Amino acid sequence: MNEYSFNGEGAFHLSYQINKAAVLGSGVMGSGIAAHLANIGIPVVLLDIVPRELTADEEKKGLTLSDKSVRNRFAEGALQKLLKQKPAPLTSKSNLSLITTGNLEDDLEKLKDVDWIIEVVVERLNVKKELFSKLDFVRKEGTIISSNTSGISIEAMAEGRSEDFRKHFLGTHFFNPPRYLKLLEVIPASSTLPEVVDFMVTFGEDRLGKGVVLAKDTPNFIANRIGTYGLLVTLREMTTRGYSVGEVDSVTGPLIGRPKSATFRTLDVVGLDTFAHVAKNVYDQTEGEEREIFDVPDYLRKMIENGWLGSKSGQGFFQKKDKDILELNLETFEYEPVKKLKTPSIEMAKQQKGLAAKVKSLVHAKDRTGELLWSILSPTLRYSAQLNGVIADSIVEIDRAMKWGFGWEQGPFEVWDAIGVKESVERMKAEGAEIPAFVESLLAKGYESFYKEVDGDVYFFDGEDYKPVSVNEKVIDLKRWKKKHGVIKKNSGASLVDLGDGVALLEFHSKSNAIGLDIIQMINFAVEEVEKNYKGLVIGNQGRNFCVGANLGMILMEAQDDNIFELDYTIKAFQNAMMKIKYSRKPVVAAPFGMALGGGAEVCLPAAHIQASMETYMGLVEAGVGLIPGGGGNKELYMKHLKGLPHGVQVDYQFVANKVFETIAMAKVSTSAEEARENNFLNFADAVSVNSDHLLYDAKQAALRLYEGGYQPPKREKVPVTGESGYATLLLAAEGMFLSGYISEHDLKIAKKLAYVLSGGKVPYGTAVDEQYLLDLEREAFLSLVAEPKSQQRMQYMLMKGKPLRN
Repeated sequence: MNEYSFNGEGAFHLSYQINKAAVLGSGVMGSGIAAHLANIGIPVVLLDIVPRELTADEEKKGLTLSDKSVRNRFAEGALQKLLKQKPAPLTSKSNLSLITTGNLEDDLEKLKDVDWIIEVVVERLNVKKELFSKLDFVRKEGTIISSNTSGISIEAMAEGRSEDFRKHFLGTHFFNPPRYLKLLEVIPASSTLPEVVDFMVTFGEDRLGKGVVLAKDTPNFIANRIGTYGLLVTLREMTTRGYSVGEVDSVTGPLIGRPKSATFRTLDVVGLDTFAHVAKNVYDQTEGEEREIFDVPDYLRKMIENGWLGSKSGQGFFQKKDKDILELNLETFEYEPVKKLKTPSIEMAKQQKGLAAKVKSLVHAKDRTGELLWSILSPTLRYSAQLNGVIADSIVEIDRAMKWGFGWEQGPFEVWDAIGVKESVERMKAEGAEIPAFVESLLAKGYESFYKEVDGDVYFFDGEDYKPVSVNEKVIDLKRWKKKHGVIKKNSGASLVDLGDGVALLEFHSKSNAIGLDIIQMINFAVEEVEKNYKGLVIGNQGRNFCVGANLGMILMEAQDDNIFELDYTIKAFQNAMMKIKYSRKPVVAAPFGMALGGGAEVCLPAAHIQASMETYMGLVEAGVGLIPGGGGNKELYMKHLKGLPHGVQVDYQFVANKVFETIAMAKVSTSAEEARENNFLNFADAVSVNSDHLLYDAKQAALRLYEGGYQPPKREKVPVTGESGYATLLLAAEGMFLSGYISEHDLKIAKKLAYVLSGGKVPYGTAVDEQYLLDLEREAFLSLVAEPKSQQRMQYMLMKGKPLRN
């Protein structure tokens, strides 16, 4: 849909909206893009080709090639796969209802009322051009069309199309899986209207939740060009220098700020055939030394011929046999136990603080680790510099593409800064390497880094001088913000930060953001400070996860030392802090993301508003460690269920208690913020940020809206409970599960305690009880369970193994 708006200077400005979209091609990528659009509430038409023959099942049913179910088979089949795929492409199964299926012969007319058409068909130029010629006749003027190609020229695809088509045509390259991978490369053609490009960048960031980079129309664009080069250099250096597959993976993963899948697990996940296809795309369009690198090694071709394609075929560079993971010996083509590099530099690097220092010490180490990493990084860094200005306008786009598309913690130019530009260039020259002119120009000006930071603002070298890195106003980088503005108060577990505009932020920064007395103290201080001097409080951070719960190690230690009095004091303090959040005179907004488990969920539940990241995995998981929630979680989840019911409707308290009991007893964790809403951790007024980088900004705006709307804390009201009859009902359900072998005897004990707390103890059905009464029941149950030897075994197992023990 296009909207014309008056700009106040006598001219009209054309702006765009995307209210409905179409995806052409329902393979893994196409269906994944359709799912992501449905996740953000955009209705999608998903079309694919018409099958040329019947399946055995269709023949058995007496169907013909003209039947609609047959003609739409590919798109319909893709929908069913969306429900089964892991990780799940849909944030909620209900989103499937937003996707309408069809085929590319009967249903092109459906494209007349869509605002964006995304082509995701087979990677062949002639096929794409033939499809685009048909679209030219059915699309309405102003409809945006994009190709999700991973490397075919955007310019070539636009050739021969109408003027309006070419003005609204560009590349939008998603990375797989579209829901989870952050990068979206936007690639304009020479004919694309600048306002279309601007709109897609903004839409990509704000609605799709992506990290958007503008790429030039070159083979494989940015991330795949450099990422594929780096992987192929790694393959070359491994065989040249005599390293094994496992040895390479042991040092090219988290040790240097890369994903756990490192090199060869990444290739296995991507698929060796897919990787070879991406490499060939550059090979066919380049020459000289660059072309040689993109010629995949013979052993890779042999693996593809053997059908050893990686994860999808059950074996590739790695193979799982029984419980063991084996690596491929590339000389014998036999699988053998995985080997790892063990050198002094690895141990030394682990002692270093910060990734930059670790990488520098490893790359310059005089051992087999240093030799391998230098031989991989040196050519990859030079290649990246050589392509600056060719594949993207600046080093910022290149670094962002590698971080968002390949999961690197540092982009190539950030890595170069980390290892030292001047000293590494001297070493490269001594080895006879050619240094790109862009790097020479940096050093010639007397500069020694591609980036510099001044008062919390970041600048990058553009070939002439330093320019500020442009940042979306919705992106708040807490580390830099604190450098610039300082903190109001901090202790070992948390900091209170002034976010500007009258809003404060409470940031957790303990280990795993686990809640201990230090965080509890800061919650109390934060609420009091905000009530006096601020408009609202945001509870959020930018750690790996929002909060994985209470400090389990501390709880176990106190329990084993029989310090029940200390534990009682701590749990009571936690409960009081949660009540302080709930009844704060100024709005408190919780901003969870990643894991918000146990105590992390308990911090969110009493907040005036929850602004959750789309990828929020929320649950009260205490049963897994032999406990029940102790910070008010049982009560708050029960009350949130009650408040979510329509006003004036006769409430079945037992039904609500059953639902809450099941959620907590089964330690259910949502797989998205939308699923957290379905589990009643979020209500209709709570909101979801699709772009995780905008989460703190969105939470701040929510706090301001509440304040400006005349926020009043909730009234202290009594809570109606199910009482003794409800307790008996819950008990019956738990005993049924125990008798059927579904839960253990200790699970039953936990369930009984939980049932007693949720039902409100020995009172008649419908009795309205005080919140403090329920908190006291909860704390007593928690303390009785923490003293149980089997609960302590569960806690110890979780701390040691990172997974629950069912004893």
